[in-house]
Amino acid sequence: MSTDAPDAVPERVCASAELAERGRAVIWDVTQYGQPVRAFVLRLDGRPVAYLNRCAHVPTEMDWNPGELLDSERRWILCSIHGAAYDPHDGRCVGGPCGRGRLVPVKVAEIDGEVYWYPSRDIRPVPFDEPAPGSSR
Repeated sequence: MSTDAPDAVPERVCASAELAERGRAVIWDVTQYGQPVRAFVLRLDGRPVAYLNRCAHVPTEMDWNPGELLDSERRWILCSIHGAAYDPHDGRCVGGPCGRGRLVPVKVAEIDGEVYWYPSRDIRPVPFDEPAPGSSR
């Protein structure tokens, strides 16, 4: 996992109630090495787990419908493009063309009914544009 950034401030992802056990994931935008990418969080064994939404085989988003990342048995994270399967507990490849690859984890925590993610040195929040000179923002 990427090392926490020294100034890492947790960022809200969603309300805890939005994550059903082994249900639809919540997707949000981040940057990795300054490039836009999406991340996802889902509930597994009562706790949130999160990864970048990038297959280790081919760097593409994996969900076949927004937030739908688990196989029909709700056991594995499954890439919709080539069928690479990942263990949702640790993100390691368990089948398909991903070889010895693994998903990139995103540190998350559940606090007071909310799910938060923690930026790292490599994975950061999407920067917002600076206000234009002279604007009231």
